[in-house]
Amino acid sequence: MALPKGFVYLSEVDPTIIQDMRYAGNDNFMGRPALGYEKPVAILTEVAAQALKAAQKTFAVLGYKIIVYDAYRPQSAVDDFWGWANDKEDLLMKEIYYPDYKDKTLLFSDGFIARLSKHSRGSAVDLSLVDSKTGEEVYMGAPFDFFGEVSHTACPTITDDAKRMRQILKQVMENHGFDNYRKEWWHYEFLNEPFPRKPEDHFNFPVR
Repeated sequence: MALPKGFVYLSEVDPTIIQDMRYAGNDNFMGRPALGYEKPVAILTEVAAQALKAAQKTFAVLGYKIIVYDAYRPQSAVDDFWGWANDKEDLLMKEIYYPDYKDKTLLFSDGFIARLSKHSRGSAVDLSLVDSKTGEEVYMGAPFDFFGEVSHTACPTITDDAKRMRQILKQVMENHGFDNYRKEWWHYEFLNEPFPRKPEDHFNFPVR
């Protein structure tokens, strides 16, 4: 698929970065693919992809590889999240992803999901690390998209090892121009993003 100007497929920039695109399948807080995700591929703005490639080289020296869970996110998927949150009967994944929430719409007011996502501008990425020797994902103290205080980057109650790995992730990503969202240890935004912060620059082309 031809992408809008300024966007690239991450695999074309760095095929060594692992992709586990959660919203293209069932392993996510909705338990189904989100609208707009037609293939499990990561798309980013070219500048963000190049910065991620540079970060991958730094992590390689430390013995890790990046694994990406989400990158560019169509506005259709963001709207799908809102519709899901307002479906009070759909509690399929509650015990796994949001056990402490009775009202799913609070996931928006509490800052875990947004009506206009920075992912839809193409320069935000959700990611973790994989041990290069074992091929196993690094333990970060809470799984991706777990909605609770334990997912806050500076959560004091996680293990020392998890704290250390979150800090390694944060330091390297910051050194390559990304900023962490404090409520989600996995969420990073490329600061020098090419598109302005306005609604019309929240894109809605499909992931395919």
